[in-house]
Amino acid sequence: MRIRLLGSELDALTMEQTVAKVDEIIQIGKPVQHVVINANKINLMQKDATLRAIVNSSPLINADGASILMAAKLLGLDVPERVAGIDLMDEVLKLANARKYKVFFFGATEEVVRKVVMASSKKYRDVQIVGHENGYFEDAMSDQIADDIRESQADIVFVAFSSPKKEFWIHEQLERMDVPFVMGVGGSFDVIAGKTKRAPRWMQKSGLEWFYRFIQEPIRMFERYIGGNLIFLGHVLKAKRKAGMNDAYLNDRTGR
Repeated sequence: MRIRLLGSELDALTMEQTVAKVDEIIQIGKPVQHVVINANKINLMQKDATLRAIVNSSPLINADGASILMAAKLLGLDVPERVAGIDLMDEVLKLANARKYKVFFFGATEEVVRKVVMASSKKYRDVQIVGHENGYFEDAMSDQIADDIRESQADIVFVAFSSPKKEFWIHEQLERMDVPFVMGVGGSFDVIAGKTKRAPRWMQKSGLEWFYRFIQEPIRMFERYIGGNLIFLGHVLKAKRKAGMNDAYLNDRTGR
């Protein structure tokens, strides 16, 4: 079921339902850009109409952050569970392994992307990895990279850029790549390659994964995770207040 949250479309799906939808998308074969939303993405979308249009036009939008579940609950919306991008990436690789889908990895440094290829092929021995490319390139090379991805005949492409760069690049090159399922995975390559550490499971379940990321790089992540979370909370409270005013107006109109 698709709902609307803080100006963003969102598919209220479990991980299992999402993977089934990904499988269906690949079987159909029409290029699809997958996106996830979290507090930072919502903040960016509030300021950037182009990004908002790209996200909302995606056929599959998941709730990546615990902040999205919190916001949905406060606003009376039902989102069954968090579908974290890095977890979904692993589930899609598992699907590719079972279905013999072809995978292309794009992003991060050359060292990191090579480690991701090695780790993925070791974990999923039947997965067909048809290419990789690091994320350090001149804008003029974008078309050639998209052509290379198309020629690889990949079924799945993982794009490891930060937001909103990955959303813009995928949107611009989606038809040229002609790949059924293109997923932006942000910093997931760095985690898989061991460059950064992911929070312990208890912190993930408690909605504190952002804090674990923050304490690893407090200076670089201060604006996103401290300032950004406060801005996001402001968006939630504003939406909550507006919903309350609308309810009060409707109650007054109906004489309740």
